[in-house]
Amino acid sequence: MSNANSLIPDSTIEFLLFDWLDTHTLFERPQFASHSRDTVEAIIELTTQVANEEFLSHYKKSDQIEPSLEDGRVKVLPEISRALSKYAELGFFAASFPEESGGMSLPEVVSAASFAQFAAANIATAAYPMLTRANARLITKFGTERQIQAFAEPQVEGRWFGTMCLSETQAGSSLADIRSRAVADGEDVYGARYRLTGNKMWISGGDQDISENIVHLVLAKIPNADSKLPSGTNGLSLFIVPKVLPDGMMNDIAIAGINHKMGYRGTANCLLNLGEREGAIGWRVGQPREGLRQMFQMMNDARIYVGLGAAALAMRGFSLSKSYASERLQGRAQGIRDGAQIAIIEHPDVKRMLLQQKVYAEGSLALCLYCAHLVDTNDSPDSDVLLGFLTPVAKTWSSEYGLLANDLAIQIHGGYGYTRDFDVEQLYRDNRLNAIHEGTTGIQAIDFLGRKILRDSGHAFEIWCARVNETCSHADASCELSDNASVLRNTINELRAVVGVLKTTESGALDNATVFLRAVGHIVISWIWLDLACAAQRVESQEFGNGIGRACRFFFESELPIAHVWLKEVVSLTDVASASVANEL
Repeated sequence: MSNANSLIPDSTIEFLLFDWLDTHTLFERPQFASHSRDTVEAIIELTTQVANEEFLSHYKKSDQIEPSLEDGRVKVLPEISRALSKYAELGFFAASFPEESGGMSLPEVVSAASFAQFAAANIATAAYPMLTRANARLITKFGTERQIQAFAEPQVEGRWFGTMCLSETQAGSSLADIRSRAVADGEDVYGARYRLTGNKMWISGGDQDISENIVHLVLAKIPNADSKLPSGTNGLSLFIVPKVLPDGMMNDIAIAGINHKMGYRGTANCLLNLGEREGAIGWRVGQPREGLRQMFQMMNDARIYVGLGAAALAMRGFSLSKSYASERLQGRAQGIRDGAQIAIIEHPDVKRMLLQQKVYAEGSLALCLYCAHLVDTNDSPDSDVLLGFLTPVAKTWSSEYGLLANDLAIQIHGGYGYTRDFDVEQLYRDNRLNAIHEGTTGIQAIDFLGRKILRDSGHAFEIWCARVNETCSHADASCELSDNASVLRNTINELRAVVGVLKTTESGALDNATVFLRAVGHIVISWIWLDLACAAQRVESQEFGNGIGRACRFFFESELPIAHVWLKEVVSLTDVASASVANEL
């Protein structure tokens, strides 16, 4: 089966951008005034072309020929370098940066839609610019003018790449236990200078032979007066630590090894040793002990893009499944024993699996683009609050259910799906990493329930509920959708009651946080599908609109009921898991 036209259809992207999110209204804003629907459609067309020609073309090869460590430096597949050179040449690194920073001033939602296509083609290659973009954005926001000029602008141009260095072998996701140390070493034109020592683990893009330089953003602790490291996350500061120093000398950063993961194999993932000699030179960003607050910008940016990447992989698996199921002849309709075989897409079970893929993949993509659209409208306080509320949902639901969509793609392909001759097994392996990237599902759940629900006054939750009510009001006008609107309203009332119980619970409220986030994720996606169905009633293509409507109906009939089961588990305050002890497991 051919890979041709297996990426995200341009028609789907254009529906989401223009028919659903009304992206054209953004061009009325001064920062986006240089663009129009025509320019965006041209960018989407160019994106699809380059993604097919430069990214998809080495998808299998980059999985087979992984990065290697030679003489202390990492070498990657040459095709990755060529693809990213083309990506930089066409200005994609700079897409959403303002023109004064060397960017194209594209709306974030357009940049995200473009990235999704590259991620669908080759997530491992796309990971390099994803991290670079987030790195440069952080420095642009929190760095000094000299730091922006020296370390962010070369990344916007795509000449330098960037990373985020948080985790350590002994700390994992527990950033309070970071031991990397930064000792003051004077000041120069780039700001307060430090010498860093320590180890950083799981650093995507930690070294490669693609870019001229690599800018590492490193979380470390500045020792107290007694030379001890401060405890907790409040002691973390953030530092710019480049691979090559401004004077052209190599910094004191050693590549201690490469982590070989089950997916994203073209992305060099490294263990870095800082300061094996006199100490790696780094410049502090902002004030001491503000590191985690600053890094949260990059982490939340990356969370949305991890979810977007998961959605993109699910979309590609869905496209491949539809093509395969339409071409693969096997069996006959029920009750018929003789005659020609039929395409497996005619079998009810395959249709069900395809519908599941569609609601998971397109629902995830729509949610992530909705979040990107909130970035473009952040001049409204409500948009910023709502974005914070939806970020852990977008990251987690997309990575969990995007993976399930790829699992279904393998099932539809039958025995062939488990072989390396077809891409769906690699898509599954690639997507399996996304539930771990940028915070596990459990960590996202604790953050969501603990910070966004229990510690919040309810403001974010009510902003979201108001958006849901707007959608339900639009759906009320349609006889096909009004029943779904009623179901969703009742579900929101049930969720509100569960939140009320959790807010008055003295202990154990977080014990079932993951189940709570899973339920909220399903409710959010039901809202997304209802909103999409409202928009689809206005499109010219009846076939396209009917497809959106059927997916909406499927989600409400087959998926949303599961959320009620999860909410009952949460509100019961069951301790069946939390009260168990090690020898019972």
